Amino acid sequence: MDSSLSEFCSETKECLLYTPVCQTEEYEVRKLTSTKWVTTEETSRIMEMATYTAFRRLFKYITGANENGANIEMTSPVIIKSKTNKGWFESCTYTMSFLLPSEHQLNPPKPTDSQVSITEMPGMNVYVKSYGGWMMSYRVRDKESELMDSLESVGAMYKKDFSYAVGYDSPMKMFNRHNEVWFVAEGTPVCPATAA
Repeated sequence: MDSSLSEFCSETKECLLYTPVCQTEEYEVRKLTSTKWVTTEETSRIMEMATYTAFRRLFKYITGANENGANIEMTSPVIIKSKTNKGWFESCTYTMSFLLPSEHQLNPPKPTDSQVSITEMPGMNVYVKSYGGWMMSYRVRDKESELMDSLESVGAMYKKDFSYAVGYDSPMKMFNRHNEVWFVAEGTPVCPATAA
């Protein structure tokens, strides 16, 4: 999980590792291995309100709100899972997760907050669309829609009922920010070769 392997993962010591599968002008495909995360859910009509509360809850876990009282290194990225095609002010459950660093992957300390849990993300392929700037709800929706359109146009199979909003930067970083939208691939990923 060495962040030196990723140019957009420069603020933390460890970052989610992946294997590049293929890339087009519109998206890329990455193979992820099984990893453990610390996770919480928050329901709100507004993504920014839900993520503010969820982030604070998870930050307490890594700064000592766990059975060992351990301080745990922050990693990248932070991922937020939510259902797709939600209405603008529809209440939605946002599931936020912090990647656990390598030293805590095998035996992470249990959270002391009942709203926080340790989860395991299975190995999978994801379709990824990257973008800069700030991760605001309207931008996530736009990029989600763009990625869906790209995948539909090539007949790609993917899990359409949810997506991940993925952020790599702290709020202190003002420039060259990196965000992503992910959809989980089903079957063999589709990456048409671009015409020469």
